[in-house]
Amino acid sequence: MSAAPAYNEDKGGSAGPGEPEYGHDPASGGIFSSDYKRHDDLKAMLDTNKDSLKLEAMKRIVAMIARGKNASDLFPAVVKNVACKNIEDPNQLIRASALRVLSSIRVPIIVPIMMLAIKEAASDMSPYVRKTAAHAIPKLYSLDSDQKDQLIEVIEKLLADKTTLVAGSVVMAFEEVCPERIDLIHKNYRKLCNLLIDVEEWGQVVIISMLTRYARTQFLSPTQNESLLEENSEKAFYGSEEDEAKGPGSEEAASTALPTRKPYVMDPDHRLLLRNTKPLLQSRSAAVVMAVAQLYFHLAPKAEVGVIAKALVRLLRSHSEVQYVVLQNVATMSIKRRGMFEPYLKSFYIRSTDPTQIKILKLEVLTNLANETNIPTVLREFQTYIRSMDKDFVAATIQAIGRCATNIGRVRDTCLNGLVQLLSNRDELVVAESVVVIKKLLQMQPAQHGEIIKHLAKLTDNIQVPMARASILWLIGEYCEHVPRIAPDVLRKMAKSFTAEEDIVKLQVINLAAKLYLTNSKQTKLLTQYVLSLAKYDQNYDIRDRARFTRQLIVPSEQGGALSRHAKKLFLAPKPAPVLESSFKDRDHFQLGSLSHLLNAKATGYQELPDWPEEAPDPSVRNVEVPEWTKCSNREKRKEKEKPFYSDSEGESGPTESADSDPESESESESKSSSESGSGESSSESDNEDQEEDEEKGRSSESEQSEEEGKKKKMKKRKKVPEGQEGGSSSDEGSDSSSSSSESEMTSETEEEQVEPASWRKKTPPSSKSAPAAKEVSLLDLEDFTPPSVQPVSPPTVVSTSLAADLEGLTLTDSPLVPSLLSPVSGAGRQELLHRVAGEGLAVDYTFSRQPFSGDPHMVSVHIHFSNSSDTPIKGLHVGTPKLPPGISIQEFPEIESLAPGESTTVVMGINFCDSTQAANFQLCTQTRQFYVSIQPPVGELMAPVFLSENEFKKEQAKLTGMNEITEKLTLPDTCRSDHIVVQKVTATANLGRVPCGTSDEYRFAGRTLTSGSLVLLTLDARPTGAAQLTVNSEKMVIGTMLVKDVVQALTQ
Repeated sequence: MSAAPAYNEDKGGSAGPGEPEYGHDPASGGIFSSDYKRHDDLKAMLDTNKDSLKLEAMKRIVAMIARGKNASDLFPAVVKNVACKNIEDPNQLIRASALRVLSSIRVPIIVPIMMLAIKEAASDMSPYVRKTAAHAIPKLYSLDSDQKDQLIEVIEKLLADKTTLVAGSVVMAFEEVCPERIDLIHKNYRKLCNLLIDVEEWGQVVIISMLTRYARTQFLSPTQNESLLEENSEKAFYGSEEDEAKGPGSEEAASTALPTRKPYVMDPDHRLLLRNTKPLLQSRSAAVVMAVAQLYFHLAPKAEVGVIAKALVRLLRSHSEVQYVVLQNVATMSIKRRGMFEPYLKSFYIRSTDPTQIKILKLEVLTNLANETNIPTVLREFQTYIRSMDKDFVAATIQAIGRCATNIGRVRDTCLNGLVQLLSNRDELVVAESVVVIKKLLQMQPAQHGEIIKHLAKLTDNIQVPMARASILWLIGEYCEHVPRIAPDVLRKMAKSFTAEEDIVKLQVINLAAKLYLTNSKQTKLLTQYVLSLAKYDQNYDIRDRARFTRQLIVPSEQGGALSRHAKKLFLAPKPAPVLESSFKDRDHFQLGSLSHLLNAKATGYQELPDWPEEAPDPSVRNVEVPEWTKCSNREKRKEKEKPFYSDSEGESGPTESADSDPESESESESKSSSESGSGESSSESDNEDQEEDEEKGRSSESEQSEEEGKKKKMKKRKKVPEGQEGGSSSDEGSDSSSSSSESEMTSETEEEQVEPASWRKKTPPSSKSAPAAKEVSLLDLEDFTPPSVQPVSPPTVVSTSLAADLEGLTLTDSPLVPSLLSPVSGAGRQELLHRVAGEGLAVDYTFSRQPFSGDPHMVSVHIHFSNSSDTPIKGLHVGTPKLPPGISIQEFPEIESLAPGESTTVVMGINFCDSTQAANFQLCTQTRQFYVSIQPPVGELMAPVFLSENEFKKEQAKLTGMNEITEKLTLPDTCRSDHIVVQKVTATANLGRVPCGTSDEYRFAGRTLTSGSLVLLTLDARPTGAAQLTVNSEKMVIGTMLVKDVVQALTQ
């Protein structure tokens, strides 16, 4: 009873302030009141800053909805209040969830609110919220495509984000909204390449797919000149004697005959993409491996595509669904690049547990890989498959045998005989498929196989499969002159059962009758008329039409006489043999790994892979503008002051900002220095460099003074180094850095990745040219472990790094502190490069000296030891033109004019291994001979030691966790538990410097890779019991893994 008064009060006229009044009766005006005014009041209340008014408005809106009123025009205002409050929440998860809910509301009226929320979220401090904003962009675009221009502005802003969390999502938004706006990618291309390895797997797939299309529009095809280069190289290698005999005139004529094409030089950005995606072939995600594989297939030179084969074969151990997709792509690749999968032939052998679709795909790959070398193995495998219980698989195997016979003429007769033997198989489907394949093979050599055609004719009584019967009839009709006695009898039998045959068989019976009528009309005229009469009244209109057409063609009449004269040419025309091709032959026009490739049909949303451009677009569009303040002399000081929020070790070559901007700044500094030297201002340039070096020393002394005030006296001593020495070292340092940077520009492999952090770049070791002149060596060089000269210390002792730190700043006048105090002078002992027997008396050994190479600090210094054990002098020893893998470069040693019998000499050459253990192959040449030699570095020789304090070590180690950390447990033998032995073995294995440590059972070592300057931190936690744990932290995961293996092996021996 109490509910009624409450209801009446609510409906009554005594409403609260600001609320519209409702009459008790229908005529009171409550029904006819104007809604827009009331809604304007509610909108005003929702737009105020007072929560009480907003709450009151919400209550009234709920009441209106309860009464059945239409409140849809208030929806944006309600959403704005509910969502916007959460969007401004201090918790990033709530802000992101609010944006996700808001973008999921598929109501066009809230598009402006959604756009404002996305723009605000794109500037949010939290990368998680910015990632959610990127996810919301495609949702808004699908709701209202007119917002495209505003969304592109947001995408452009988010593409500049340096966070790995955002990269994949914004590229996905780019692909959904504006994939044609390739100009948005230019400035962010290098950053995306460097961030790629740290992006989540879903984002890696999206970015790689986008970069594949980008590269196809911006770079030249790496295969455009390969055939021409191969021809030229073969002529140069084999035809030297003939060319000499012909003389210079013939060479000129030959050169004019060849097409004039510029030799292909890969764009450094193209190389950057290939290099940064290659490590992802080891990803645990099959989708990432597949994405990298398709990128290499579409973008890499032929010589480099082979690296993807092993990764794809590894995926064949995964689930059947993954196998199906991988095998589809392998089947396509194996048609054009057969050689890359041939070493893994056995990986495609079929297991009895494989599903039918997997079996058929593996069969396709085996057929594509078959060649004259491995065909016996493949055919033996096929012979086993024919005995399978899976009939579809058996039929596919028989077709594969036919393809092998077609492609490899040497085994055609063998395959044909094997298929003929299958005609006696009990299984009708096997026999039928064999007949179809035999028919195709016989078309290639019909005259030689009359007996097989006779054998097939006898099978017409037993085979009931329509396709097989039709194939036999076609063969007999086509080659009826080879079986003149059997063909009419076959027609007679088929005429009896004509009405009971399938349509495809009936059509071939009509063809057989027509051909026999034209070649043997005496015996078959009546049979042909009988068959045509039966066909005239058949239920199928195709057969009725064929019968009328054939009758008019072969039986002359008054009206059709002109056409019947050409009947033999029409029916008995020679027909080309069918080409048995793979069904995957033309699938490569779809991008590998895509749904369209899988279906062999263009799917919705598929974007075509662009063709390579004829001329390369301007590469400068990918250069990032450098702010003016970075070009001043104290640029590095400002970089040190700016501490980024996220780790600088995300990219492979240091911070992404420097990776984008440094190449341009380096090129500008090079051009500036070259112009100054050209105008004769080299003296002022060296003065400027001296001044910069003094400023750097002052900064370093100030920082150390703030850390430890007790070192003031040492700092004073440190500043008393002679000015002339400083000037010489700095000028040499400047020339070294400029030469190294110019050389890095010339090599395509190291263009982008040789950008180093400021703290590493300014510690360039002095060149060996200035070393003999300087007798006093400052221990400023101790941090780099790169003294100007090597003087072996006897006996060799290992000085603790804390002692080295205490000695820092002193000037040694007697003898310089050698790096053997902190790491051995050289790595592994002498290794043989060329045996004296193979070298005809010339023996060559080499050692890694662990000294800085004067020509380029990025190069490994290798000492080459020559000795002549022959009876005659060896003249003109030099390095021939090397054919090096991409990225590896060699600084040749000066030519040795003559090496007398019994004499030995040592030269120094530099090799930039580009932070890889790939061998450098080159030729050692004398006046009469060429010797092919190869130097492969241990991973420990690819780095140089650096000095870090304990706090700096811990700080850098904290940045290099997750995928950048490799840990291995080991047990130290009794002979390897003293500090001296442990340090000696570690530093002998890897060129690392000791880092001070507060605990006695922990050893720390630090270094940087020579090419990219990436930190390598090694920690050994050893217990008194012998149990130990080795940890390596490095951006270079491959180097870290190999280093762990080598150090563990050294410690446990």
